[in-house]
Amino acid sequence: MSAVAMEQRKKIHPHKFTLWVGIGSLLMMFAGLTSAYIVKRNLANWQTYDLPWFFWISTVAILLSSVTIYLAEKKFKQREMKKYRSLLLVTVILGVLFITFQVLGFQQLWVKQITLTANVSYSFMYVIVSLHAAHVLGGLIALIVMYAKAFGTKVRIYNSVPVELVSTYWHFVDILWIYLLIFLILIR
Repeated sequence: MSAVAMEQRKKIHPHKFTLWVGIGSLLMMFAGLTSAYIVKRNLANWQTYDLPWFFWISTVAILLSSVTIYLAEKKFKQREMKKYRSLLLVTVILGVLFITFQVLGFQQLWVKQITLTANVSYSFMYVIVSLHAAHVLGGLIALIVMYAKAFGTKVRIYNSVPVELVSTYWHFVDILWIYLLIFLILIR
């Protein structure tokens, strides 16, 4: 292999680099929010709460979706487009289920009078979980676009970068949710 080819092989694709910069920014934002949560929890009027069981069900959905996006990426690279499309569709459905269960979880909280403005502890939880859900929605939009493109006549099956980008982002929001769930359970 020539020196030029070796050097090009070491370079990261610019879109992948941009994604990682974005993920780094999101990590800093959520680290800031969870740090502020820890600091503010020492307030005299801080109230604890139990997370709704729908949040647990949503966790199962997002974990399964991480498996299906991994398999979808694998099938894309193996050029098994029919299986790729099917797995991508299952990932979208699981993502929609995640958001649906999150909304149902918020409804459970509202029934218990745990609202956005009732207490600062509730506000933090709502902001953190809602921001995560917004980023999952962004990932869902990307997944839907990828799914639609998978049926196009100009599918460039040799270019796996877009699939890798969406897969990486989806794994990120999955891992982030696990972190946030554990955080909200342990640091109430």
